[in-house]
Formats: sequence, structure tokens, C-alpha cells
Amino acid sequence: MNEIVAASKKHHMQYANMKRTYTRLVALKSRNLPKIDKANFEITWYCKDRRKDKDNIMGGQKFIFDGLVEAGVIKNDGWAQIGDIWHRFSVDKENPRVEIRVEEMEG
Repeated sequence: MNEIVAASKKHHMQYANMKRTYTRLVALKSRNLPKIDKANFEITWYCKDRRKDKDNIMGGQKFIFDGLVEAGVIKNDGWAQIGDIWHRFSVDKENPRVEIRVEEMEG
């Protein structure tokens, strides 16, 4: 989140470019997922170390949900499509990444 805020303060296009890059990356990685109407999400953030605060790390969820919308996995990222969201944090200095578990909701 600190990086997002810093980018937006430097120049509006710097944030726009960051958002576009990460949103498209998520869309590209999720384009073959099945379409879902509504789901709960568990997001596990594997960080290279513990230097960043957890609340700053999870600010990246905006790019995740926007990417899922762009890929057509979910119709929108509002209350009608997004159920509960759980965040988990771990350290993996050799392979930092984000893993998302999607639990489709009935009805």
C-alpha cells in the first residue's frame, strides 16, 4: 500500500501504470479459470521477509479483484460477487508470491 500511495503522489500516471500492469498480470494468469457468480477468497501473501506491514501488503488485493473482473472470472468486484476475504501471511524468501483460494458460494 505504501508503494501504491507513493506512486500516486509522484504522478497520477505512475499509479495508473502500476495498476494496469498488476491488474493485467492477474487477468492473464486467471483467464482460464471458470466463471463464478459469487465466492469467498483466501489470499495468502508469501513475502520475502517481514519488513513490510501486513496492512500494506494486502493493499494489493485491489489489483487481484480488478484482474479477476478483467479476465471475466467474476462479473464485478462488489458485494454481490465477493463474499468473505481472509488474508494469511507467510515468509518464503526463495519464492515470494500470492496464492488465492476461491470458494464458490451457492445461490
